[in-house]
Amino acid sequence: MVVITGCYAQLKPAEIAAIPGVDLVLGAAEKFNLADHLRILTRGDSARICSCDIDEVDGFHPAYSLHDRTRTFLKVQDGCDYNCSFCTIPMARGRSRSGSIAQTVATVRELAAGGEIREIVLTGVNLGDFGGNGEDLFGLMRELDAIDGIDRFRISSIEPNLLTPAMIEWVAGSRRFMPHFHIPLQSGSNYVLGLMRRRYRRELYAERVELIRQYMPHCAIGVDVIAGHPGETSEHFQETVEFLEALDISYLHTFTYSERDNTRSLDIRPVIPMAVRAGRNKTLRNLSHRKMQSFIQRHRGQTRKVLLEGHVTSAFMEGYTDNYIKVTTPYREEWVNRVMDWQL
Repeated sequence: MVVITGCYAQLKPAEIAAIPGVDLVLGAAEKFNLADHLRILTRGDSARICSCDIDEVDGFHPAYSLHDRTRTFLKVQDGCDYNCSFCTIPMARGRSRSGSIAQTVATVRELAAGGEIREIVLTGVNLGDFGGNGEDLFGLMRELDAIDGIDRFRISSIEPNLLTPAMIEWVAGSRRFMPHFHIPLQSGSNYVLGLMRRRYRRELYAERVELIRQYMPHCAIGVDVIAGHPGETSEHFQETVEFLEALDISYLHTFTYSERDNTRSLDIRPVIPMAVRAGRNKTLRNLSHRKMQSFIQRHRGQTRKVLLEGHVTSAFMEGYTDNYIKVTTPYREEWVNRVMDWQL
């Protein structure tokens, strides 16, 4: 049986159902009921479409990865109430929702009881929006920090307007939360940020980076940037480049803007030619390489904690420092899944 689910299935179920060989298309409200649907499927019938109305999505389903015995990705939040002009996530994943702190802590204790997981990465579509009923992400972090059995926690990504000064100060003294933030920027031009309907301006972003550096000079700071959004002139792009050059950040995740159906960005002019978008992306990737090399060089000779996770080939293994510097070393079985002091 071939069953399709996920954001594509939510957004374009009829298109997928028309693909030869597809038996079932499941929307977000039904994907966790996959086993029940499989029991009643008959091979060869026309593809069925179940619950692809995003308004039907309700409740939160926690999930975590088990492909790696060292590190796991724990989803603690789903959906998004923001309406960025380029994004289909609210249409594909529904409103922001999450479990309670107590439920999340129970899941983490379950992972800790297994005795193999050393690091948990907290994930979500809009992770900083975790909570409700008086709970928030900061409260969850403080509860998790007190749990024995997990050496490390990381925050996968958090919007700059949801990363509070109090949270930054607390991470600096945390027992288990790593000095590593990944903070989406998308553009260094306030004009383009307005077109994108982002909820901050570049001045707030710069303040957050400066505050992180005050408390944690060694902290890794990653940045998401989109190249070639409609309305981004060459002058706007140059603003972004100069802004990023001046920021004390560690690396970039760069994305070339691509059109998405039913988004506001489709109505914005001018549309940037694909070749220009690709060229801007290349410029940002080169900048990311320089930033990362500079960040690594600043830590040469330091001794930092490294979690050795496994092997690239039979001859090598790799791991990451607390502040997300990747190390590679000849494979030694006794080092797998250990947190060790490592001289960079």
